[in-house]
Amino acid sequence: MSELWPVPERVTNGAVTPINSLAAWREHWLRAANDPNGFWLDVARDLIVWQQEPQQGLVGDYTTVQDQPFAWFADGRLNITESCIDRHLAERPDDIAILWEGDEPTDTRAISFRELHRDVCKLANALTHHGIQKGDRVIIYMGMVAEAAIAMLACARVGAVHSVVFGGFSSEALRDRVRDCNAELVITQDEGLRGGRRIPLKETVDRALLGEAGVRRVIMYERTGAEVGMVEGRDISWADAVDGMAEQCTPVVCDAEDPLYILYTSGSTGKPKGLVHTCGGYITYTAYTHRTVFDLRPGDIYACVADVGWVTGHSYIVYGPLANGATTFMFESTPVYPDAGRYWDMVERHKINIFYTAPTAIRTLAAESDELVTRYDRSSLRVLGTVGEPINPEAWVWYREVVGEERCTIVDTWWQTETGGICISPIAPATPTKPGSATLPMPGIMPLLVDSDGHEQHGPTSGHLCIAHPWPGQARTVWGDHARYVATYFSTYPGRYFTGDGCRRDADGYYWITGRVDDVINVSGHRMGTAEFESAILVLDEVAECAVVGFPHPVKGQGVYAFVVMQPGAQPGEALEKRMQDALRQQIGAHARADRYQFIPGLPKTRSGKVMRRIMRKVVEGRSDELGDVSTLADPTVVDAIVAGFRGI
Repeated sequence: MSELWPVPERVTNGAVTPINSLAAWREHWLRAANDPNGFWLDVARDLIVWQQEPQQGLVGDYTTVQDQPFAWFADGRLNITESCIDRHLAERPDDIAILWEGDEPTDTRAISFRELHRDVCKLANALTHHGIQKGDRVIIYMGMVAEAAIAMLACARVGAVHSVVFGGFSSEALRDRVRDCNAELVITQDEGLRGGRRIPLKETVDRALLGEAGVRRVIMYERTGAEVGMVEGRDISWADAVDGMAEQCTPVVCDAEDPLYILYTSGSTGKPKGLVHTCGGYITYTAYTHRTVFDLRPGDIYACVADVGWVTGHSYIVYGPLANGATTFMFESTPVYPDAGRYWDMVERHKINIFYTAPTAIRTLAAESDELVTRYDRSSLRVLGTVGEPINPEAWVWYREVVGEERCTIVDTWWQTETGGICISPIAPATPTKPGSATLPMPGIMPLLVDSDGHEQHGPTSGHLCIAHPWPGQARTVWGDHARYVATYFSTYPGRYFTGDGCRRDADGYYWITGRVDDVINVSGHRMGTAEFESAILVLDEVAECAVVGFPHPVKGQGVYAFVVMQPGAQPGEALEKRMQDALRQQIGAHARADRYQFIPGLPKTRSGKVMRRIMRKVVEGRSDELGDVSTLADPTVVDAIVAGFRGI
């Protein structure tokens, strides 16, 4: 689909962002490109509270990064919690900062900025009491409770570096992260709740810390009241830790380039990469992109239904929204509990204006009856967002037409853990959209497409997506291994940041993310993104989900293997496979066909909804014995079904 969808009047009327038209976007983008230092210094001073305002913009660049990290606002000093909490106390202390909904729809909390300040200060004082100082590392291993955000902010208050580990990770994965950053304290909870199930978080922490002498203290929040083991001399309940602590805590002043947090990304091989985000640049970029992309307005109820274990939760549940004084929504459960109408029930009850979720969730819900959407009042919605992977056009259209009733715009955001915040995206009131396209770059983001030899490609083209110039929110290094950071992101195309993604740019200058470069299939010299195949197959009504991977082919170089999840009641067969081949030919071209289809009960996904294509790739490459730990998947049994159903190529 390449047609332009205009921004609905409901979205343009009353816009508060200065970028309220394509002309305004062009003006801001050109200013940021021509004077990045001046542009970002103005943004930093306008949006962020500083103890010492910065006078320096960028120091260093992509050519000097091999020697040391580049820096933004290096002479500035701040504590980011003053931007997220303290400044809101003067004029609106009783406004809601965090609106939380638990696993059960009836379990809700509303935490004001005054209450958030009190709780953050009490925990910050507890951390100090237990020996945590500026620069120390703290692991946070929790579910989606408000206390996870409080823990992040308490670490930032005292200058400690937090590393949030997603609550679905195994004890081995948690141990790896504890060791890599030399954490001294872990904050967890007794159990998590998700979809009616109990998740033994404290038990996992105990297994991870067996024999680990470096962690001196574990603070445990009591979510369910379950009986859990407490190690004498190490473990303390959250309630006991904060009991008697003062409700005021002077924020520790940090340099702009001091680390704020470490967030680990998993590779298919080797130890996890601990990406480091720093205080001043990160909070500037997340506040700016959150306010601009979503056109945040006074009184908005903003809901990002990700998990704080991932960068989306860091940037667009906690730091960006709170810096902007928004009411940010935290959600503990799943989109299908107690049924697949849960999201829209929440929209009706909480009058949510901005809703931000993953394409995987959208496809899951689109496979259900539309009546589960339409039974709820969604008239409060204005902006619908997607994040995490390219969204296929059919799901995009369903999201806009069924969920948004043509009154909302969709901001299909492209960014990464490494980027810190949104990089390519529609700006809600300004950008006409195209189903499946991330559209245009944010001010300060200068994308370029290169071929495999590093030659820049101009005009409508396809290639590897690079970015030409640093921006404040970009990760600075890999914790303890700067050489790995340089090798991963700056060695393939020296002088440029290589995102690892393939991308297409159309005649309107709109960008279409085609997936990871290692998810690009080269069939007889034709380079095609797996996302293109998946979007074409998903056109068929019988198909609920699919994932496509390449495999070695003796003639074509690579073949195409499609894993397909059927809609309830639909039956696989030769006739359906022929229709899928016809759809590939029609949507992509005569050169596009799948060599093999395998029908499976579900895709292997993490609990955040990310499809683990590397697992399927290893299966079709005959390496089923190298799948590694699959216990962190939402449903590990689907891997057994994939392996059992694989018949060879």
